[in-house]
Amino acid sequence: MSASKLGDGESVRVAILSEEPLETWTVWAENAEQQKKPFRFVDEPSPSDIEAELGDWKQRLNYEQTELERPKFSISFFCFDYADEKVKVFEITQKTLMKELDGISQSEDYEDLHAWDMVFSREGLKMNTTYKILPGPRKKGMQEKIDAAWKEAEGKGYDLQQLLVGGNPFGESL
Repeated sequence: MSASKLGDGESVRVAILSEEPLETWTVWAENAEQQKKPFRFVDEPSPSDIEAELGDWKQRLNYEQTELERPKFSISFFCFDYADEKVKVFEITQKTLMKELDGISQSEDYEDLHAWDMVFSREGLKMNTTYKILPGPRKKGMQEKIDAAWKEAEGKGYDLQQLLVGGNPFGESL
C-alpha cells in the first residue's frame, strides 16, 4: 500500500509496526506483456546496475515519456491497516511525506511513532497532488488487536528484506 494509490480526497489510517524502515532505491520496469514490476536496490543504482538486474524487463519511461524514469528513493515498513485490520507493507516514495514523517518523529510529543496512529491523505491528481500525514492517538481498544496481528505476522516470518530480492515479505501466508 502507498499514499500514491489513494484517490483524490482519500486517506488511510495505519499504525507503524516496523522498528526501522527498509530504505531502497526503486526502479519500475515493464515486460513485453506490459506487466509492471518494481526492482529494488540498497544503494542508488547506476545505469549498468539497472540493466544487469532487469534482464528481459525494460525500464519504465518518465511521466512525460521523454526519458527513462529515474530510480526513486523509498522507505517501506510494516503497518497495521485499520480498514481491514491486517498487517501490510506501506511504501513511501514522496519526498514531502518522508520529510513530514521525519519532522513528526523529531517532535518530543511524537518521538515514538509506534505509539501513535498515522493518517496519510492525498488531495489532487497527477502533477497537482499534495500528501499529508496527520498523527493521532491510538484508537481506543485497538492496541491489543494491533499487538496480536504483529505477533502473528512475526511468527509467520514476515520480512521486509524480501522486497530486495523480489520475494514475498509476508512469509508463507500468501
